[in-house]
Amino acid sequence: MLAAGLPLGQSAAQAEATMGWSLGAYGAPGLLDMPTAEALSDGTVAASVAARADQVRGNFAFQIAPRMTAVLRFSREKDLGPGGAALKDRSLDLHYQILSEAGMRPAVAVGLRDIMGNGQQSAEYLVATKTLRPDLRATAGIGWGRLGSQGSFGGGTRPAGSLDGRLNGDAWFRGPMAAFAGLAWQANDKLTLKAEISSDAYATETALAGFYRKSSLNFGAEYKINPMASVAAYYLAGSEVGVQFTIALDPHQPPAPSGLETAPLPVRPRPAPGADPEGWSGAWSADPTAEPAIRASVAQALAKDGQVLDGMRLSATAVDVRVRNETYGAQSQAIGHTARILTRALPPSVETITITPVAGGMPTSAVTFRRADLERLENTQAGEILAAAQIGEAAPGAFTPTEGLYPRYQVGVKPYLEFSSFDPGQDLHADAGLELSGRLEFLPGLVLSGALHQKVAGNLDEQTRVSTSPVQHVRSDLAEYQKHGDATLQRLQLAWYARPGENLYSRVSLGYLERMYGGVSGEILWKPVDSRLALGAELDLVKQRDFDQRLGLQNYETVSGHLSAYYDFGSGVTGQLDVGRYLARDWGATVSIDRKLANGWSVGAFATLTDMSSADFGTGSFDKGVRLRIPLSWALGQPTQMTFAPTIRPYTGDGGARVDVEGRLYETVTETHMGGLYEDWGRFWR
Repeated sequence: MLAAGLPLGQSAAQAEATMGWSLGAYGAPGLLDMPTAEALSDGTVAASVAARADQVRGNFAFQIAPRMTAVLRFSREKDLGPGGAALKDRSLDLHYQILSEAGMRPAVAVGLRDIMGNGQQSAEYLVATKTLRPDLRATAGIGWGRLGSQGSFGGGTRPAGSLDGRLNGDAWFRGPMAAFAGLAWQANDKLTLKAEISSDAYATETALAGFYRKSSLNFGAEYKINPMASVAAYYLAGSEVGVQFTIALDPHQPPAPSGLETAPLPVRPRPAPGADPEGWSGAWSADPTAEPAIRASVAQALAKDGQVLDGMRLSATAVDVRVRNETYGAQSQAIGHTARILTRALPPSVETITITPVAGGMPTSAVTFRRADLERLENTQAGEILAAAQIGEAAPGAFTPTEGLYPRYQVGVKPYLEFSSFDPGQDLHADAGLELSGRLEFLPGLVLSGALHQKVAGNLDEQTRVSTSPVQHVRSDLAEYQKHGDATLQRLQLAWYARPGENLYSRVSLGYLERMYGGVSGEILWKPVDSRLALGAELDLVKQRDFDQRLGLQNYETVSGHLSAYYDFGSGVTGQLDVGRYLARDWGATVSIDRKLANGWSVGAFATLTDMSSADFGTGSFDKGVRLRIPLSWALGQPTQMTFAPTIRPYTGDGGARVDVEGRLYETVTETHMGGLYEDWGRFWR
């Protein structure tokens, strides 16, 4: 029967979908209010706003793995809160595609809605989606909770959901269930029409908010403005009209075409020995003017390429250069550019080329090539030169420094966007403004840096939240800091980075470490270049800053510290465990996992449990959130190390809080170690 709906001569197995995924009003892959079994493109980040007369939802979706979608949602619903007030709710959804569509087999997914909220949106589902023909897709599924409230079958009682931000796992897939279904038809390359049979009774809205459920049928239309943006309208339950706007950022489809950057200089093959006998013999190395001239030439070429030559060690047959990458998001790309520059500046007798990346003023690794391999493999795949290269520990010893390099300063201006914390009972507030940052490096590893914020527009100063936390307000007074957006000192610190021993790195930072704390922070890290495992320790002696973020300090001071373990699981996935004492003097541990894509995007999640009780922590029970990192080079099409890196927490409490120190060691050195270089090595010849 499926084949009957296909063009003549085309079987269901041969029908290739031309339709893309779409997001429903809950922010996950869906039709309207009902889910589908689709998945977003790996690494996609999407934001959507769905609104009707009595409800607004803001959704943030993250495709954190090829089959896993996570959604953070902020919603405001009229009359559903305590005493008939508006309900301002935060919730987290997970959507997992068990099977992708293949041949006659549909895609199948399982999902959880509102797994840590107040239960208002709580639901679970099992859903299948099948492409009937390239422009037509059908969905059918079974739902529990809210999605099992209309046309229910089955029995049992569904436990009440959590009201304090804890996992409400006792209620999952429990109680009555109901069936739902829907169709999506792509009318043309811009317009998609949708219809669904809803299994949501909208019981609370009907009882408290004047919602009229006249029908189980929902209808909608979605218009694709461009590959990143769409607008939709929908007619819900026979009585409600709503609209939705969605922006989706697919890391595999940048808005600016790649390759806008200046092409690197090509490898320069060496002349035949007979054409340059002195160069091949190495006799040039006896000339005292040769090395300074070569060093100056390399430094000038690297400067044009957006890199800095820290130092050089040169002999008749080998060179080792210490280079600081200030432009490229991928260290392998910077190394590839450096290697080609060296082939153009070095005499023919220099066969061994070692490039030592420098981060934080510290040599962090060494990548060694045979010059003949660079000449032979330039026009091959990047993996071939990787197989011929050696990656190891940076070599000790004296390097001739580049003259006039220190002191070195940098100044930059960029926009910032800050949201209020997602706290219950509060509307969403945000500020936009400019950040002025500066960096002055007196010597290698000795750096003075700072940042100022100037608000341009926003309403963070209109927040009315006052913390009622029974413990020291180490983070719950965040709104008091956010209210001050004019000329605030975000940080001003003096940091010293060093290499105290083999495989060891150290950092000491002193000053205004972040917007809420000042003091001193010390850290040491053990991280061999070729090891997946790293171990670290940090100790912070800090005092709380005044709300206006100028130079004043409050009375509260504390000592916090952690022992940390980091592990690179491969494929861009890194795990981290931190155990120790937090700012509110509570003891516990933080577990984090981050996934980085080959183009520099990364998304991660973290959770902290300490000996602070859930009652003392308040709504949310424990600290948790997601963090995102989008390199601006993705949007600009040109190399830059600037990133957009927000951290989103459903709730802000005082438990499990750490000092937000800039330039921690693991994030400083890991991109130049073996795992980080392997992940980005495809950009070597770019």
